[in-house]
Formats: sequence, C-alpha cells, structure tokens
Amino acid sequence: MDDIWRDALLYNRWANLQVIDECAKLNTEQLELTVPSTYGTIAANLIHLIGAEQRYLRRLTGFEPTLSEKQSFPGLAKLREAAVQSGDALVEAAAGLRPGDATQVDFDGEMVAMPKSLIVVQAIHHGNDHRTQIGMILGQHSLPVPDIDVWSYEYAKHKGAAV
Repeated sequence: MDDIWRDALLYNRWANLQVIDECAKLNTEQLELTVPSTYGTIAANLIHLIGAEQRYLRRLTGFEPTLSEKQSFPGLAKLREAAVQSGDALVEAAAGLRPGDATQVDFDGEMVAMPKSLIVVQAIHHGNDHRTQIGMILGQHSLPVPDIDVWSYEYAKHKGAAV
C-alpha cells in the first residue's frame, strides 16, 4: 500500500473518531435529531457508518460485523470501540491487497466480480458522506460541528495528537 492509500485510510479513521467524540457530548434527545435529505438521526447515521465499514471489511477479509442498523443503538462508547477496530482493520486489509484482488458483490441479485480496491474507495467515500450528513444535522440544530477536513487531520498530527 502506498502512502496515499495509507493517508486516506488513517484520515478516514481519525475523522470517524472525531465525529463520534463530538457526538459523545450530546444527550439522548440530541442524538435523535435529523434534518431532511440525510440518512436519518445522528444515532442512525453513526451506527450505519461504522456498521457499513464492518461490512466492507467482511468483503475484504471475512471479518464478522458486530453492528447492524437492525439492532438498538449500542451507545457511543461501543461505537467508538468498533470504529477503532474497523478503522485499524481497514488499514491492515488495504495494506495486504494486491493488484487484481477481487471479490463477488451482489448487485440486485446478480453476483459481480469487484476489485477489492474499489471496496476501500467506497469505505472512504461512504465515511465522508455520512460524516457530512451528521455535520449538517449538527449545524442545522446550532450544535458544534467537528472540524474534520484533511488540513485539521494534518494539524492534529503536527500537534502530536493521537490520530
């Protein structure tokens, strides 16, 4: 894995944790806030975001997901723990990919070969999408929105923060 992939995945992990840590400051009512055009509540976005990352790992490595949108909200501490685990595992899985590695993905009942590298790209894109939705919900309800752009990630590294 080259530095670009590694940087993108480490940023993705850091950004997920920043959002979870900011949301840990919210009360139960605030976690149920939503706005139109988002996946749903803050809590629903968080469990979907980390649960999906686990499902991407299943496609890459056979990892067994522990989170599902069908279960009740597990709490932010458990989500954070799962985000650390899946973030680290995603970096490790991507490091082991070789050109041509593929898996089968179900597209509306049709099994299609997909390069595993695209699953990694999807994990990064999906994370950006749902972190943005959570930021929209927070902002629309006048709550603090975490600064999670790539510059903030690099600055946190520069300041010696755990990333």
